[in-house]
Amino acid sequence: MKILEDMILERGIAVNEDILKVDSFVNHQVDPELMKNIGDEFAEHFKGQGITKVATIESSGIAPALMTALALNVPMLILKKQPSKILNQDLYQTVVTSYTKGTSYELTLSKNFISENDHVLIIDDFLANGEAATGAIRLIRKAHATIAGVGILIEKSFQPGYEKLTEQGIDVYSLARIAKLGEGVIEFVKD
Repeated sequence: MKILEDMILERGIAVNEDILKVDSFVNHQVDPELMKNIGDEFAEHFKGQGITKVATIESSGIAPALMTALALNVPMLILKKQPSKILNQDLYQTVVTSYTKGTSYELTLSKNFISENDHVLIIDDFLANGEAATGAIRLIRKAHATIAGVGILIEKSFQPGYEKLTEQGIDVYSLARIAKLGEGVIEFVKD
């Protein structure tokens, strides 16, 4: 997606080979026009697949997931990183290890908002090792719901996440695929 790639080149900060800061337009400050374009792009790619819900892990995926849900005219689910203090009995739970933060967290989803009749599209901001997306898939499958696919804003193609998900038969659609990342270096995969 050229508009996203251009914004990454213009406003993204490549810290090192693992970290790309996009906080000025994706996760600390959100560019609403970009998010609308992203939501429309994901909706166009996944249209006609019978998607009943869009899901994301809090918090950086919320804006693009919401715009995707709006474009598809379906509800959005937020997978929480901390269990609720009052809803502990009515949750699906799984443990996810964050590559970026080097920590593990318990991912939760309320049983009240998902069923075996749901066909869910997962939206996330980054795909690196695929741990977060795999955890989201695992959680949704606990409800016996099906996975329509995974939409990613920025894929680090030099890391194993894409292969990890596609080997499970998951349709992964990434809007910006980075081939090389280093201090001050951002190179996209050539199509």
